Amino acid sequence: MRVYGLLEKPIDSHLKKSRTRMRKYVLRRLLLFIPTLIGVSMAVFTLLRIIPGDIAALILSGPSGELTYTQEDVDELREEMGLNNPIYIQYLNWMSELLRGDLGNSFVTKLSIGEQVRRQLPITMQLAFFSMIVISVISIPIGVLAAVKQDSAIDYLLRSFAILGLAMPSFFVALLVVLILSVGLHWSAPLGFVSLWNDPITSFQQLFFPAIALGFASSGLLVRMTRAQLLEVLREDYVRTARAKGLAEGAVILRHAVRNALLPVITIGGTQIGFLFSGTVIIETIFNIPGVGRGLISALNSRDLPAIQVYIIYFAGIALVSNLIVDLMYAWLDPRIRYG
Repeated sequence: MRVYGLLEKPIDSHLKKSRTRMRKYVLRRLLLFIPTLIGVSMAVFTLLRIIPGDIAALILSGPSGELTYTQEDVDELREEMGLNNPIYIQYLNWMSELLRGDLGNSFVTKLSIGEQVRRQLPITMQLAFFSMIVISVISIPIGVLAAVKQDSAIDYLLRSFAILGLAMPSFFVALLVVLILSVGLHWSAPLGFVSLWNDPITSFQQLFFPAIALGFASSGLLVRMTRAQLLEVLREDYVRTARAKGLAEGAVILRHAVRNALLPVITIGGTQIGFLFSGTVIIETIFNIPGVGRGLISALNSRDLPAIQVYIIYFAGIALVSNLIVDLMYAWLDPRIRYG
């Protein structure tokens, strides 16, 4: 009993120190997140204002540049947008409005940009979620199978699939999907867009093929990563020990090897989340999905500067949040990581 009591105190002390280090690590990552997002907002705001031409004149000329306007119209719009102020004053005013939750109004639709984003965001999140499911279902089992069947015909076939995914960008896959479905199979998704909560079946039909097109490229990268990591783990001593104890091969692979092999895969997969959301810009346009990506394209075509700023900050925030979540998950899954 005395021995147990002596051992219990060092264990409790170690756990407390580990939790303290974890809290400090999380706090440092959160503090780093804020200045990074501010830096991105400053870069976006500055770049949009140093583009050639008068921003007010570009907006008044319309998407195709066919609209007419007078110098008085330009001066009035510049005053309304605050373009006559120094750029740092413009940025501070814009940031103060953002911090109050006021995203401004579109210069094209005259509607609240915040309302537009709130309508479009669930659609883009739904598409990205379906794409992540596609990536997980395709890449991890295929990568595990390719590693288990190393240097066999199945391995070569699956590696060819991964290389094909890496070689084909998402917009090209999307065009191929549209071509095969419409021309080859004479099939098209239901018109319009239906929310997942209103009609799950129709919503799934509308987003299934866009999710495949969006997630196909990332699947190729994760297949190769899963295969390479699993082959490396299968050569470790503890895997040979598990086999020597008489465990079934399936138990050795699934219970001992795959879990450790997936840690780097999680890191790569987390970085792909940002690419998924950026890929929605093209995918939503090709498949006519009214999400945030299509909203950004519409804002760019109409030169709607306030909306463009909000959309770009949104995509930058998604990328930063995904990287933050991956860092925290990686540190939590692998106790060997030092929170330095």
